[in-house]
Amino acid sequence: MVAFNKFNPFPEYLAEQAFNLGSDSLKVALCNTAPVAANGLLGDLTEISNGNGYTTGGTSASISSSSQTSGTYKLVLADVVFTASGGSIGPFRYAVLYDATATSPLKPLIGYWDYGSSITIASGSTFTVDFDASTGVLTLA
Repeated sequence: MVAFNKFNPFPEYLAEQAFNLGSDSLKVALCNTAPVAANGLLGDLTEISNGNGYTTGGTSASISSSSQTSGTYKLVLADVVFTASGGSIGPFRYAVLYDATATSPLKPLIGYWDYGSSITIASGSTFTVDFDASTGVLTLA
């Protein structure tokens, strides 16, 4: 499984109530330019081009659960699937999780996954951002 990398501003946004991980609309966007840990907003990144099944802003990530047990919070998301249609999607190397609901700041970044090399989804094919249902996308203790 590909490792999750959090963006440095994420803890501050969380502490200052910029979003609610349990109820806000979270999305996954695709990029082929490496994110920088200091990036804070979706606008700081260069997304791949809109079209062929990819929509600017990415795809919604459904929240499976958002809860804490014994002082440890865990966010679990359903897998996100991108399907190429009418042409290919990509190339991209990074899947970026962000909060699409938050308005102050606008679209704050949470974290990203680096797939190690660029990927292109051929027309008629799919790519799944596989979130681990048992360990969750992230935990906070």
